[in-house]
Amino acid sequence: MPDQPSDYPLPSEADVDSARRGFMQTALITVGATQLPLQAAQAAATPPPAAVPARPLTLNINGKDHPLSLEPHVTLLDALRESAGLTGTKKGCDRGQCGACTVLVDGRRINACLTLAIMHQGAKITTIEGIAQGDQLAPIQAAFMEHDAFQCGYCTPGQICSALACIDEIRAGTASAVTPNVREQAIAFTDPEIRERMSGNLCRCGAYNNIVAAIRTTAKA
Repeated sequence: MPDQPSDYPLPSEADVDSARRGFMQTALITVGATQLPLQAAQAAATPPPAAVPARPLTLNINGKDHPLSLEPHVTLLDALRESAGLTGTKKGCDRGQCGACTVLVDGRRINACLTLAIMHQGAKITTIEGIAQGDQLAPIQAAFMEHDAFQCGYCTPGQICSALACIDEIRAGTASAVTPNVREQAIAFTDPEIRERMSGNLCRCGAYNNIVAAIRTTAKA
């Protein structure tokens, strides 16, 4: 018999794609619905992690011992601000990118937000509160004021702590990435040297030229 015309035309490719997508969506919803009760039951059966108790430790900050009780995960930055009451050290990015939390540990600058307080028991920690000599400003602080090396002042504590380490590094002959000859014992206090060594401290106000001038003046004095 000759072929008879069908009463039902063949579906188009668009209809097939639409049906396929609908099937996949329905299947995914069905699988997800069956998994949710299982995941909820597993979460309910899993006990919460036990809290880590605080531990006693003593931090030597600005020449004074501070007996504290801290959990092991507390950063040095939070210990300084929240436990020791030294809020001069600022919390900026809290990721070690801005340098606002820079302090000195045994004379070396570090980002206080990237290290744990418990790691520095027995070390000598210096914050911005310990830079001045009583009521008299330290030379670096006076130079920052003389050269207007700050505007909002939020980054200034970290800038000053970093500047002191920068000066000590150059005087000690420690080479940087821009030192022309790393074999030289004496390194000049040039603008490129200072800028390279201070590059980890950001100033949102853009007072970089004045910061460099303040450091250069302090180093010459």
